[in-house]
Amino acid sequence: MRHVCRDLLPLSAIEHLVYCERQWGLIHLEGVWTENRLTAEGRRMHERAHDPQTEVRGDVRTARGLRIRSLRLGLVGKADVVEFHRTSDRGHEPSPHSGRLRVPGSPESLGVELPGVAGLWLPFPVEYKRGRRRHEEAYKVQLCAQAICLEEMLGAAIPRGALFYGKSKRHMEIEFDDTLRVKTEQAAVRLHRLTTEGKTPPAVFSKKCERCSLLDHCMPRATGSAQSVRAYLAQAIKDSGRGIP
Repeated sequence: MRHVCRDLLPLSAIEHLVYCERQWGLIHLEGVWTENRLTAEGRRMHERAHDPQTEVRGDVRTARGLRIRSLRLGLVGKADVVEFHRTSDRGHEPSPHSGRLRVPGSPESLGVELPGVAGLWLPFPVEYKRGRRRHEEAYKVQLCAQAICLEEMLGAAIPRGALFYGKSKRHMEIEFDDTLRVKTEQAAVRLHRLTTEGKTPPAVFSKKCERCSLLDHCMPRATGSAQSVRAYLAQAIKDSGRGIP
């Protein structure tokens, strides 16, 4: 996908879309939002991460709440944290959380110049999530979309970033390989197409529905497929203590 999108959609929407298309539709098309304990904890974490400031510790400069956008993907939003790591060895770049040096695939990833600061600096986006460290495809796509935004704005290749999980206080380093980049670009295309159509996708019940704050609005058991609706009615009748005549 190499065209330029005219409309810029919220970057957060791509995570919602990949996680659950109906959740995305309820939030971004219908304006439905209900907060529970999990979403409240996540919101407070993002508010702290978005506190606008720049922190300098040795060879790492940290920018918080950085506004980013991609005209190609048609996305705009804020990055929780973007770390800029000074590159000290040509042909190599540091892995921030392993302490090792890695050889990137492209010389473009040697870093970028920062105004008023000497040297070259490699951008490393970090997205904050509540809970414990886990593999979640939607989180990886969101982080990759942030990297693509930064690449477009800075003219540099960004090979990896990280997800930071608040409950476990651990980072999960994510590599922006070709597979993840293609998946991210495809998700952006679908996001724009569904936004243009303006129709909330149907519900598909799964285990993750039980912890969704929009469960009562979505009613996946009652509004999904005919089979799931029959199962929902049968369970509702059973729970009420009445038999089927």
